[in-house]
Amino acid sequence: MTIASSPMSLAVSTLQEGFPESEFLPVEPLMDAPYNSPSGNSNPDIDESEIDLLSVSWNQDYGCFAAGTNHGFRIYNCDPFKETFRRDLKSGGFGIIEMLFRSNILALVGGKANTQYPPNKVIIWDDHQSRCIGEFSFRSEVRAVKLRRDRIVVVLEHKIYVYNFMDLKLLHQIETLANPRGLCCLSHQVNTSVLACPGLRRGQVRVEHFGLNMTKLINAHDSRIACLTMTMDGLLVATASTKGTLVRIFNAMDGTRLQEVRRGVDRADIYGIALSPNVQWLAVSSDKGTVHIFSLRVRVVGEDPSSVQSMTSAAAALSHQYSSSSLDALISPTSAGANPGSSLSFMKGVLPKYFSSEWSFARFHLPECTHYMSAFGSQNTVIIVGMDGSFYRCIFDPVNGGEMVQHEYVRFLKTQLKSR
Repeated sequence: MTIASSPMSLAVSTLQEGFPESEFLPVEPLMDAPYNSPSGNSNPDIDESEIDLLSVSWNQDYGCFAAGTNHGFRIYNCDPFKETFRRDLKSGGFGIIEMLFRSNILALVGGKANTQYPPNKVIIWDDHQSRCIGEFSFRSEVRAVKLRRDRIVVVLEHKIYVYNFMDLKLLHQIETLANPRGLCCLSHQVNTSVLACPGLRRGQVRVEHFGLNMTKLINAHDSRIACLTMTMDGLLVATASTKGTLVRIFNAMDGTRLQEVRRGVDRADIYGIALSPNVQWLAVSSDKGTVHIFSLRVRVVGEDPSSVQSMTSAAAALSHQYSSSSLDALISPTSAGANPGSSLSFMKGVLPKYFSSEWSFARFHLPECTHYMSAFGSQNTVIIVGMDGSFYRCIFDPVNGGEMVQHEYVRFLKTQLKSR
C-alpha cells in the first residue's frame, strides 16, 4: 500500500520485507516487558573505537534510553544501568531512535551518512518480527518522531503529521514556526490525547486536545521556544525560550501560567526539561554544565499520577477544574522544599523581576563540553545522559536541597558529539 498526499510528497508504505538479513544480527524479541540482554548481539566486524554517538532519547516512562550511533543503535536500562539490546548495521546509523515504552516497536530515522535509510524517511520497525511494518518519506529532513500506543507523530521543520498507529492513516496536519529542533511532546495516558508544539508566532506554544477537539494557544515567551515538555496526563506544559533564563509552567487547558522559575541570569541553551512523575519536581539541563532541580507548587491530582478522568467523558468537569477561576486546584499554598528567592523578594513589584525569582532548589555540576538530558528516577534520584557517552545517577535532598550527590557514573560509549 502506498499513499501520496500533501505538498510534502508524503509516501506511506506497509512493507512485508525488513532490513536485509546480512545487515542486522539475530536477537531476542523485546516485547512489552523489561529487556533481557541477548547474547551474541554485537558485530565483530565493527570496531568499537569507530562508534560515534549521534543521538540519545528517553522512552516514555524514562526507564530506559536509546542511543543512535553511526553503526546502528543500542538500548540501555536505567535502573539498574545496563546495555540490554543492540543492532549493528554496516551501511550506516540512525540519527533518531524513538521507543514505544518497552515494546518491540521502534521508530528509526537514518543519519546523514546512512546510505540505505536517509534522514527524510521514518521506518517503523517491529523487532519481534524483524521487519519494517511502515515507512514514511518526506521531501525534507525529519526533525523528530514521537510515539504513543495509538499515534505516530512525525515532526518536520515547518509541519507536524499525526497518524493512526493501526493503519498508518494521516489524521492531522499542524503548521508550525520554524522548528529545527523538532520540538513536540505528547501525553501518554490512554484516556488523554494531547500534543504540544511551537505555534505560528515567536514564543507561542500550541496545545492540541484531540479528545476534546480543542486547540489552545499559549503566548509563553517573548523569544522563540527552545524546549518544552508535558505531564503524562497532558494537563501541564513546561517551557523555556532561547534566552534560557526562565522556565514557565502552564495549565494546558486554559493557558494560565501557574509558576515561573529562574535557571540563571546569563543566556543559556536549554537542552531538556523534565517533570517528576508526581509533578513535585522539575529538572532543567543546559549548556552551562549544571542540572537544576526546582520544587513545584503544583498540586498532584489524586494519589496515583496515572489516575485521571477521561478527557472525552469529563470535558466540562476538567475545563472547570483547571480553569483560571479555580487555580487553587493546581497550586499548593506551601511546599515542603520551597525554592530559594532573593532576600529582597518582599519588594516584589518595585524592584526588577530578577529579585522576586524562584531559584533552583538543588543542582548538580557537569563538564560543559557536551549536551546532557535528565530525567527523574526513583527515590529522589535524577538520571543524566550525556552525548559524550556518560551516564550519571544523582541523589538530592528533598528537604534541604543544595548540591546533589553523585551515586553512579558509567561511560557507556567512548565517543564525541557528532551531527546527524
